[in-house]
Amino acid sequence: MQKESNAKKFGAYIDRTMKIIRHNYLQKFKELGVDLTTEQWVIMDILYGQAGLSQQDLATTSFKNAPTVSRIIDLLCKKKITERKPFANDRRKHKIFLTETGIALYQKLQPSVVELRKQGWQNLEEKDYTEFVRIIGQIYANYEEQ
Repeated sequence: MQKESNAKKFGAYIDRTMKIIRHNYLQKFKELGVDLTTEQWVIMDILYGQAGLSQQDLATTSFKNAPTVSRIIDLLCKKKITERKPFANDRRKHKIFLTETGIALYQKLQPSVVELRKQGWQNLEEKDYTEFVRIIGQIYANYEEQ
C-alpha cells in the first residue's frame, strides 16, 4: 500500500458541508410548502437582483455550466417562476426574468434564506468569511490551472 502524502483531504469536508446546507434549505422550502431546489433558488436569487440576464450570463454568475442552467430555467418556466424573452438583435438568445409569481415566491422565501445564512455563519466573524472566500478561491484556482 502506498503511503499517502501530506495532501489534505478537504473534498470530503466540502461535500459534507454542501450536503447539510442543501438539506437545510430543502427542509425550509418544504416547511413553507414550496417545491424548489437549492439550484433553482440560486438562479432566482441572481435574477431578483439582475433581471434580464442571458442564460450564459446566468451560468457564469451561478458557477454552473450552460446546459445545467438551461435545464433549471426550463423547470422554473414550467413552474411559471421565470420567463424567457428574446433579445431584440438575436432571436436565438433570450433574456431571463422572474415572473410576478417568481417575484412573490422570492419575497416569500428571502427572509428564511437570510436566517439560514445567518445560522450557517453563527459563531464566525467577518474576518472568517474573508479568509474562507480567499481559501476556497485559491483551492478553485489550483484546480482551474490544470
